[in-house]
Amino acid sequence: MAKFRKKNKGGQPAINTSSLPDIVFMLLFFFMVSTTMKEVTLKVQIKAPEATELAKLEKKSLVTYIYVGVPSKQYQNLFGTEPRIQLNDQFATVSDIQSYIAQERDAMKESDQPKMTTSIKADFDCPMGVITDIKQALRKAAALKINYSARKKVEIN
Repeated sequence: MAKFRKKNKGGQPAINTSSLPDIVFMLLFFFMVSTTMKEVTLKVQIKAPEATELAKLEKKSLVTYIYVGVPSKQYQNLFGTEPRIQLNDQFATVSDIQSYIAQERDAMKESDQPKMTTSIKADFDCPMGVITDIKQALRKAAALKINYSARKKVEIN
């Protein structure tokens, strides 16, 4: 009788990579949808004051930020070393706050406009006179919900 032998041609068959582009595009789409871009480039230096009683804001989309601090090193030649106000990506004055609040309010849905909160992110060493001027401008703009940003105080025992 004749003997039958199997032919051993080589190792394992190649892996099918036809679905690899689908997987790559699915991951790319996921990360594009789930990440948020940084909205504002800070032009002022801010060291937030410390606080013991803090509360997180619920909806950050309803918050409008006003930054107050000494201009960064690259802007000190142009704007000096006195505390300045930054609205979005621009330096501004107290008189610009009313139009800024109106513009931010108009960009929101009508149902969310009464819930708008203005958060003041001010440097620890910022003079209170600047903050008072900002609060007066916010009062004229009918932005009465004001939040002060702070960091949690570290308690050492």
